[in-house]
Amino acid sequence: MLSVRIFVAPLRAGSAHFALRTAGDTAAIIPAVRQVVNSEAHDLPMFDLRTQSQPVDRLLFGERLVARLSAVFGILALVLASIGLYGLLSYEVLQRTREIGIRSAFGAQPRDVLRLVVGQGMGLAVAGAVLGVCVAFGVTRYLQSLLYGVRPSDLTTFAGVALLLILVALAACGVPAWRAARVDPVMALRYE
Repeated sequence: MLSVRIFVAPLRAGSAHFALRTAGDTAAIIPAVRQVVNSEAHDLPMFDLRTQSQPVDRLLFGERLVARLSAVFGILALVLASIGLYGLLSYEVLQRTREIGIRSAFGAQPRDVLRLVVGQGMGLAVAGAVLGVCVAFGVTRYLQSLLYGVRPSDLTTFAGVALLLILVALAACGVPAWRAARVDPVMALRYE
């Protein structure tokens, strides 16, 4: 059963505007409305028949596009930060191969080497997260007009992003730390 209410807007510039309220699917009623109007008055032209959500969607298109692009660029920045951190730690382990070999020769256990490399990477990640949260806290004050339903100083968002960055950094530290722990002291001492 389809229930319909009709609201008539005042006549203006030779046209009349009607609003229909329905309890069913609004897009599905458009062909039925055309059919009823054509059967009752064939000479009555109908223009611009649309649902009420369509103009709203058109008005919000720009804001939704900016939000989606921001999300894509945020994910891209996270991926690039992870790759950069991985590359930095790999390069650092490569440069310190001789030092790691000497440490291993003097009795450093693989867990000590793991702790050294992961500690260095996590130090960079925590410093970056703290600096990023501070900058974001300042920038959101200026972007407050673009935020809807989120306070500029939403601690949950800041904490979630910082935690995500630290988890990604921990994952990016894993491979270089594992490589560093497996360095053979004899080969590392010969490494130039």
